[in-house]
Amino acid sequence: MANPDILSERYATPEMNEIFSEKGKIIAERELWIAVMKAQKELGMNIPSEDIEKFEAARDDVNLDLIKEIERKTKHDVKAKIEAFVRTAGAGQHLHKGLTSRDLTDNVEQMQYRNASRLVFGRNISVLRHMIDNSVKYSEQEITARTHHQAAQPTLLGRRFSMWAEELMFHLGRFEEFIAAYPLRGIKGPVGTQFDMLTLLGSPEKVERLEKIIAEKLEFKKVLNSPGQVYPRSLDYALANHLSQLSSAPENFAKTMRLMAGYGLVNEGFGEGQTGSSAMPYKMNTRSCERICGFSEILKMYADGASRISGDQWEEGDVSCSAPRRVIGPDSFFAADGLCETALTVLNNMGTYEGEIIKEVEKYLPFMATTEILQKAVKAGAGREDAHKAIKKYAIAEAEKMRREGSSTNNLSYLIANDPVFKNAGIAENDIKQILADKEHFIGNAKMQINQVVKEAKDNLLSKYSESAQYEPRAIL
Repeated sequence: MANPDILSERYATPEMNEIFSEKGKIIAERELWIAVMKAQKELGMNIPSEDIEKFEAARDDVNLDLIKEIERKTKHDVKAKIEAFVRTAGAGQHLHKGLTSRDLTDNVEQMQYRNASRLVFGRNISVLRHMIDNSVKYSEQEITARTHHQAAQPTLLGRRFSMWAEELMFHLGRFEEFIAAYPLRGIKGPVGTQFDMLTLLGSPEKVERLEKIIAEKLEFKKVLNSPGQVYPRSLDYALANHLSQLSSAPENFAKTMRLMAGYGLVNEGFGEGQTGSSAMPYKMNTRSCERICGFSEILKMYADGASRISGDQWEEGDVSCSAPRRVIGPDSFFAADGLCETALTVLNNMGTYEGEIIKEVEKYLPFMATTEILQKAVKAGAGREDAHKAIKKYAIAEAEKMRREGSSTNNLSYLIANDPVFKNAGIAENDIKQILADKEHFIGNAKMQINQVVKEAKDNLLSKYSESAQYEPRAIL
């Protein structure tokens, strides 16, 4: 009994599974055969129109049992698929003329990868839209920004979303270019020289025209001129890298959500009846955010795996890459698809605990304001290093005291104002309190930056792919 592919079964959407299903691949193979027959007929080969129509009518009529029955006799999967299609269509033997098995398998895999890439691109457009929506939704929510996981300066939660959105937007632009330029191997024969098709059609011009017709029918803008038996596996490596890069912004979002949830600042959504822990009933674990991070790690692993087969083929080609590609190709797309579904779910369902967020900002604000206090002292004539040393002494001492005592009372303003360096500079405690009172000015250009990212996203990718932007996820396990 075979075991299921967990990425496909548990996480991937029906649309993605359809592309890589056994039936889906056979239908893609038939699309290629039909495109080749139409091109060959256009170039003068004797293929009756009624036979092509029969093949087109039977394209989706896939009898897997029949194919397996024929394969048991022929011991050849492609030969079995040819015979089954001819028998099902009730047409003449016009399939696969001038082709070798790699003309079928490599081109069809590229069709699958291209179609799956378009699907993942669209899903990520929706992720971008949801991030932009949250940038706007939380554009007034002040939070404590952290560097090195230490409180640094105030920012806006909406700005965090604009940070992730901008990163995703960059990689979507590169992926869009990759999909548009992705080349088809074409009908090249056993070693790439097109000898068999040239013999069949009779001239180089007709062979060249054949490939152009096929590419147009299959919606490819470019065909490789001189590949070997297989297309360069560096294309697989490039594709896996793009999928991994697209996961970076969602992973950073998920990781930050996990950290914020640990401080009781946000939740990823917790449905009625959901259980966080079988042992600790009170827990509301960020299991979906952890899943996003896990998918991203899988994509990095597959990108590394694809690097191992890039350039590793002998001469015009071999099948040493076959086994890893059977795993890396489909599973990369299943993971990317599952990541998007999960990220969209969290982006829709997440919530904030404003009381805890405000409490954290107020706790750390005197520390986070010290950069401005330092600049104010320097402007008033104090030596920068002297002022820095004094602030550091009081800030560390006050932080240690608050941690030891578990207190939220912060006396840093008083301590700094009564230091000789600041007294001599004419900076009183009231001056520092005035700085702290105007909380909004601490966020700097955060609102402007949010608006810039929102505008760029809406003016470009979100307007261009408005239908994809409206996609909403299904319920996830």
